[in-house]
Amino acid sequence: MGITARGVGLLVAAVVLLAAGFRFAYPELTLLGAAAGAAVGYAALVAAWRPRLTVTRRADPDRVARGEPASMTLTVRNTGRLRSANLLAEDRCGERTVPVPVLRLRPGRDTEVRYDVPTDRRGVVPVGPLRVTRRDPLGLVALARPYGATVPVWVHPRVHPLTAVPTGAGRSLDGRVDGVPHGSITFDSLREYVVGDELRRVHWRTSARVGELMVRENVDTSLPRLVVLLDNRAAAHPRLVGGVAESFESTCEAAASIVTAAHRADLPVLLLLVAAKPPQVTTPDGEGDGALGPLDRLAAAELSGDGAAVRAATTRLRQERLGDTLIFLTGPGGRDELGHVGALRGAYPSVVVGVFGAAEPTPPGTAGLVVVDAADGAQFAAEWDGVRRW
Repeated sequence: MGITARGVGLLVAAVVLLAAGFRFAYPELTLLGAAAGAAVGYAALVAAWRPRLTVTRRADPDRVARGEPASMTLTVRNTGRLRSANLLAEDRCGERTVPVPVLRLRPGRDTEVRYDVPTDRRGVVPVGPLRVTRRDPLGLVALARPYGATVPVWVHPRVHPLTAVPTGAGRSLDGRVDGVPHGSITFDSLREYVVGDELRRVHWRTSARVGELMVRENVDTSLPRLVVLLDNRAAAHPRLVGGVAESFESTCEAAASIVTAAHRADLPVLLLLVAAKPPQVTTPDGEGDGALGPLDRLAAAELSGDGAAVRAATTRLRQERLGDTLIFLTGPGGRDELGHVGALRGAYPSVVVGVFGAAEPTPPGTAGLVVVDAADGAQFAAEWDGVRRW
């Protein structure tokens, strides 16, 4: 609850009048002071009344690419028995506010407001809650309350079309390493027959030896698995324009393009942020260890000050061997860490690096890696076809 400037003045006047009336025995001053104090008390009671409002939101859509249109429809319904007089409301959309007409809203009626959500920058735009301010008729006291929950609108990075994704290399159980585009089926183990198994999968020689039907189990051992490592360290993107690191925005666009291309090719992809713990796995169907999909994680990605995160990330990648194709995306400040990435070539048959926003091209043969220098995500997509067969 907040007392307005008018209310503060009247409250001070009430105190002064009451003190003077009692001090000098002027009943008129005492009466005026009591009236002023009663007015402030009445204003506080009126403002404290909580109107019964129901707030619903509908984002159309709630996930868009950067620059695409998105809107929010807000409906406010008066579920009480009294007219909502002396109410002012405004909805919060990112960094701006939107006025909502609820003054003298009748019982059982609703009002609807539709407005555009800014999508000019990648990120998560929080919309809401609705802020309703209740004032007394004299304007002495104002009380603001939130209504409804906050609804996020996910602004994804732009996705640039890629002609193909890396074919990668697959390892079968017998130790062979094959370069394959779509994987292969390899014998893995035997198990007991269950109703519904195909008879052509029965291993008759083993079945005759053990006295019961045994069925072959096959696994796809060489399906390429992509690992996209996004460098979100502030040191890797030192150049800011208007408080925004454009090189980091470009890396997010490149990562989104690769993940989308892998999804369309039905290939498993692992998206890692260098300075994020723990990392989340994203499969082609959009499910993973975390609740967010890859594009949502890219929309929410922010720069971090953890300068030593690259060593921790590369150590985990070396120990766990999370895939066969590694794609490292960084800014001009991340070229000093390419030695750690180059050390992963023994664990990952295919390693490529994308450097964005560098004033000078990366020297050829740096750490023995294939490096793509690009000004932005669109240029990276244009040059991708020339380096995807490394």
